[in-house]
Amino acid sequence: MPQNYIPIFVFVGVIAILLPLTLLAAKLVRPENPTKTKLMPYECGIDPVDNARGRYTVRYYIIAILFVVFDVETIFLFPWAVKFKALGLFGFIEILIFLAILIAGYVWVWKKGALEWV
Repeated sequence: MPQNYIPIFVFVGVIAILLPLTLLAAKLVRPENPTKTKLMPYECGIDPVDNARGRYTVRYYIIAILFVVFDVETIFLFPWAVKFKALGLFGFIEILIFLAILIAGYVWVWKKGALEWV
């Protein structure tokens, strides 16, 4: 039984050796001359005008979370699409119920105004 874990230990050992070696090689090869311009944050070619630690509205985070939730929910459609013929009518009715719940949640969020940016 323990011999099954030998490849894992070999992999961890190789990584433990290669990781510091590659970091050391990169440090030796790269030029190290930081200037104020190089250390300045980059924003689409425009000089930054405000503090990078500024506050964002809660709506931004709500929309981001909603995007993740609905995006993850739609991922469940792919396995269903692969096995569509094997699932038959039962699978079709199941996915219709799933989509109805998903659309009802989307409409509810929309009516609550959580998708408004202002």
